[in-house]
Amino acid sequence: MLRGLYTVTAGMLTQQRRTEMLSNNMANANTPGYKADQSSIRAFPEILLKRMENGAVPATVGSLHTGVYIQELNSHYLQGDLRETGLKSDVALVEQNVPVHQETNVKGALFFAVENESGEERYTRNGHFTLDENGRLLSNGNQVLSVTGQPIFIQSGEFQVTEDGDIFADGEFVAQIDVRFEADVRNLVKEGNGLYRTANNLALPSAANNAEIEYNLKQNFLEGSTVDVARTYTEMMTAYRSFEANQKVLQAYDKSMDKAVNEIGRLR
Repeated sequence: MLRGLYTVTAGMLTQQRRTEMLSNNMANANTPGYKADQSSIRAFPEILLKRMENGAVPATVGSLHTGVYIQELNSHYLQGDLRETGLKSDVALVEQNVPVHQETNVKGALFFAVENESGEERYTRNGHFTLDENGRLLSNGNQVLSVTGQPIFIQSGEFQVTEDGDIFADGEFVAQIDVRFEADVRNLVKEGNGLYRTANNLALPSAANNAEIEYNLKQNFLEGSTVDVARTYTEMMTAYRSFEANQKVLQAYDKSMDKAVNEIGRLR
């Protein structure tokens, strides 16, 4: 009886975590460059039950399923759809040729390099840039870095960004937007607000002038998120129904135990 309680509880916790992940995806459906998370659910090992009677040969009763758990959460680094905004400060990163990792057979990922308020290097696909009062180019409050590793300052509202990431203001070269490359996406860790860091805390190499990597930057465009709203909504309903089903089983166990304690075991 108690083993069944553990099984349904594991199922409820799994569906709760899955619902939280899907809710986060839905909340970021309109976030530029957001990469949707996907969960991998795995079952705990099954237990083979046997009946022991007076030292006789054990008789097989059957197997007991011990529940499920979320093994890992993965982001799929697919190219999002492009949307024209007409804003000069919006820049979309478009992947053309990115090497595939030999071990995982998964394509690598490209990112803008930024510096957060603590001076730490982070990575993002959010190309909705802005200029502050000092002319710093920012992505969601983080300083966009050039290929020299320095923040980019633009002292003119009229500037152009080439496909290679070169910025020209009033006809003069200002800086080149740096794009970094991660060959093994398993090394990426989400920090929130569209930022990533590396699990080993090492800086990613620049993809600029890398002959094996092809990309271009499109000014006046934004990359959309990879969230499929209709599919995410359907999966949320499925997770909710699964949670409800486990909840009803838990309530049935509770009623059975209540009857066993208060009725069957009652002395008359």
